[in-house]
Amino acid sequence: MQLPSVNKSILTPVEFLTRSTLVYPDKTAVVYGENRYNYREFAERIYRLGNALKNKGVGKGDKVAFVCPNIPAMLEAHYAVPLIGAVLVSINIRLSAGEVSYIIDHSDAKFVVVDSEFANIVKPEQLPNVENYVTVCDVNDTVFFDGMEYEEFLQTGSPEPIPADIDSEDQLLSLNYTSGTTGRPKGVMYHHRGAYLNAIGEILESGLTASSVYLWTLPMFHCNGWCFTWGVTAAGATHVCLRAVVAEEIYRLIEQEGVTHLCAAPTILITMSTWPGAGDVKMKQPLKIMTAGAPPAPTIIRNMEAIGADITHTYGLTEVFGPHSVCAWQPSWETMSAEEKATMKSRQGVPFIVTHFMDVVNPKTMEPVARDGKTMGEVVMRGNNVMTGYYKDPEATAEAFEGGWFHSGDLAVIHPDGYIQIMDRKKDIIISGGENISTVEVESVIYQHPDVLEVAVIPVPDEKWGEVPKAFIVAKPGSNPTAEEIIAFTKEHLARFKAPKYVEFDELPKTATGKIQKFKLREKEWQGKQRIG
Repeated sequence: MQLPSVNKSILTPVEFLTRSTLVYPDKTAVVYGENRYNYREFAERIYRLGNALKNKGVGKGDKVAFVCPNIPAMLEAHYAVPLIGAVLVSINIRLSAGEVSYIIDHSDAKFVVVDSEFANIVKPEQLPNVENYVTVCDVNDTVFFDGMEYEEFLQTGSPEPIPADIDSEDQLLSLNYTSGTTGRPKGVMYHHRGAYLNAIGEILESGLTASSVYLWTLPMFHCNGWCFTWGVTAAGATHVCLRAVVAEEIYRLIEQEGVTHLCAAPTILITMSTWPGAGDVKMKQPLKIMTAGAPPAPTIIRNMEAIGADITHTYGLTEVFGPHSVCAWQPSWETMSAEEKATMKSRQGVPFIVTHFMDVVNPKTMEPVARDGKTMGEVVMRGNNVMTGYYKDPEATAEAFEGGWFHSGDLAVIHPDGYIQIMDRKKDIIISGGENISTVEVESVIYQHPDVLEVAVIPVPDEKWGEVPKAFIVAKPGSNPTAEEIIAFTKEHLARFKAPKYVEFDELPKTATGKIQKFKLREKEWQGKQRIG
């Protein structure tokens, strides 16, 4: 028998459960409706799930797909599946049946767990390689698939601890599929080391402690919940599960459960700040919110902080386990006005303590751009929390890793203080008459208009200038702004050529995480025309 190493152990986030169960066995780990599990009970449920999967023949390297909202089963999967050496495939519940079938098939998943509310997007007849189904009957007591109900399935597994079947930190932990905005979704491969370190990073940057109560407003299927699925447990904090993101329910749980932390895209913050009862909420303690997923306008940050939240802005992508950088707070900013603070907080910032490596470079030469806050380049990253690659797609992997860095596709400037600021996606930057126009910059100004709730700016074709800005706006309830008013307002704050030439008032297409899908707006505007660049 080989003895374990004296001075090295495999870094894996599943061991966070072992430690917190030992230290906080009777502390509340999970809250969901009327159900409450302490850490000992939480661990037993996870071991039951792991042993039940093993009894069904699931082992090292096998893929297990979960199609579930933010409920305990989804959280338990983040430990049980990798614990037995298998690979978790957490699937976006807002996708179409065709997209879900593609992901399950492409990932080679042999075992699928489906919440009954989303049974309609899983089509067994299209999935000949799936061997077993389990249904979570959380809001419906009808089992839709051949197989067992989730709680019944747990009872087939022993609650005895499972030794981690993990041979290497580089072992595949999970597959997270991209949104597929430029073709088929790509399977981003996460390894145990990256998940462990990024979870630690989330604890450090968000200030999680054993006294923290974390509300699951961020989908667990999105970058494995930015690794908070593991980070909250590592801190010994409490997970508060939330099936659907509804403002009234969010505020109810904040008050009832004493929520201290949550994560959300800027569009969710808009929903929270504009909810009619937001001003009457009595927070028992400061609410720390981490926001990412799209560059937040300073107005959004200012509105949330006005009702008692403390916003931390982070930035990252699926390919880097979620957040990679943070707008780290500087003591010298304390004397700034609320408006100035919000502007500083809207920047994407500097690398996490655990990530280190990020730069803004000329994508052709890979040379760093000037730190002048004006010269744009591409954000590139490398380090422990970069994906292994795209599953079964070596060509896309090689392209993403060209030059020894991960290429984000985001254009940014870097300020003299070293903080980066995203200006646009490569495909979103507007080149009008040879001038570069940042859609993010234009959006930030339009958000300041008192009648604007949400806005997305994209390039649209123009015979004279090649392309010009167009703004799609959701007006605040009860208001009726005109296109002329929006254009005039923008011209008051920006160079005239940056103002939108067209304005359309309509709902905005979004992903499940609240990110505005600009590609859908572009497709409509450029239909039948060829965009250069």
